[in-house]
Amino acid sequence: MALKGGPRDMSKWSAVLRDPNIQFPGESTEYRQSRKQLLEAEEKLRQINEQVAAQRRALPSGGLLAQDYVFESAADGSEVRFSELFAPSKDTLVIYNMMFPRWSEDPRAGALEGQTALLPLVEQPCPSCTSVVDGLEGAAFHLAERINLVVIAKTDAARLGAYARERQWRDLRLLSSKNNTFNRDYHAETADGVQLPILNVFSRDEDGIHHRWASEQVFARGDSTAMDPIWPIWGALDLTPEGRGEAAAYPSLQY
Repeated sequence: MALKGGPRDMSKWSAVLRDPNIQFPGESTEYRQSRKQLLEAEEKLRQINEQVAAQRRALPSGGLLAQDYVFESAADGSEVRFSELFAPSKDTLVIYNMMFPRWSEDPRAGALEGQTALLPLVEQPCPSCTSVVDGLEGAAFHLAERINLVVIAKTDAARLGAYARERQWRDLRLLSSKNNTFNRDYHAETADGVQLPILNVFSRDEDGIHHRWASEQVFARGDSTAMDPIWPIWGALDLTPEGRGEAAAYPSLQY
């Protein structure tokens, strides 16, 4: 993928955007005062987000890759080694582990049609993970300019490939980890075999492939809010008066 055109002059673009006196039709003085207070809080949050992002980038390299795992491609069943997930010019790899199969106690709806719908519910993919991967599919083409992106699931490669076709996931690289220990080693699977939604980041340098970061807040908080940076539905809902609502029941569409 080749870059086209030149970079924007961000100082000029900033001058276009800035308007400290902006107001909207019909708003009250009370609204504007409250909105300015919220704007100050939003700016503080932005600064904290930037500080945390810088701290994340400054993390020292983690451990070397435990082994050169062998996966199966959902596209054609071929074997793919972990080391082959790095394109020649891209030294960062982001992996999302989706829950396929889902948590056995998840009562939300299964697939509506296709080969996936024929599977027992407990062997079908997690609706939340489907939502996450739908979002990643939309971003995958753009992210390919900068990083390597892979989705891994511990189901048969053929099942994963069938679901990818049903969901029209065309730009994502999807791999089965059914025949290796990657999920267990990198905490995307419990000791009892329950699959977990986990993000892992790896980097490649002259010393080899290192683990760099994982969504460890999943384990600290006991929820999936660590997925928020790649899961846009929550950001959109957070902007609304209704908010996120009951997360246990959403998303629950029959995909």
